[in-house]
Amino acid sequence: GIEALSRGAIWADFVEQNRKCCDAIRQNLEAVGFSSRSRVYCLSVDRALKMLDRVYDVVLLDPPYDDPSLPATLDSLFGSQLVGPKSTVVVQCSTRQRLPADFHKFHLNKNRHYGDTSISFYQQEARS
Repeated sequence: GIEALSRGAIWADFVEQNRKCCDAIRQNLEAVGFSSRSRVYCLSVDRALKMLDRVYDVVLLDPPYDDPSLPATLDSLFGSQLVGPKSTVVVQCSTRQRLPADFHKFHLNKNRHYGDTSISFYQQEARS
């Protein structure tokens, strides 16, 4: 999120469950001058999916590696009001965790591997 802000993103919402990590994100945002262009929600992803109400252009997910709830979380995200036809969802996870190619209207567009890290890009299929 901070990288996106540094490259011109207008706004970034951060969702993190761990209080210490929330504090670290806030401190980092303050240190680089992006506090006024962001908000940190210190809560579970499940709760955030129900509470947030905007459509995001880009959603970046970096859950704990080998999180067994990741597919269910992605299914909830892709079925939520947070993503729309022009949204891109980027998921970072372990290469050992295989993600489906399709979630609702979203399809795996690109996948890259870097050591044990897999980065998957999901977008809606182009309309004919």
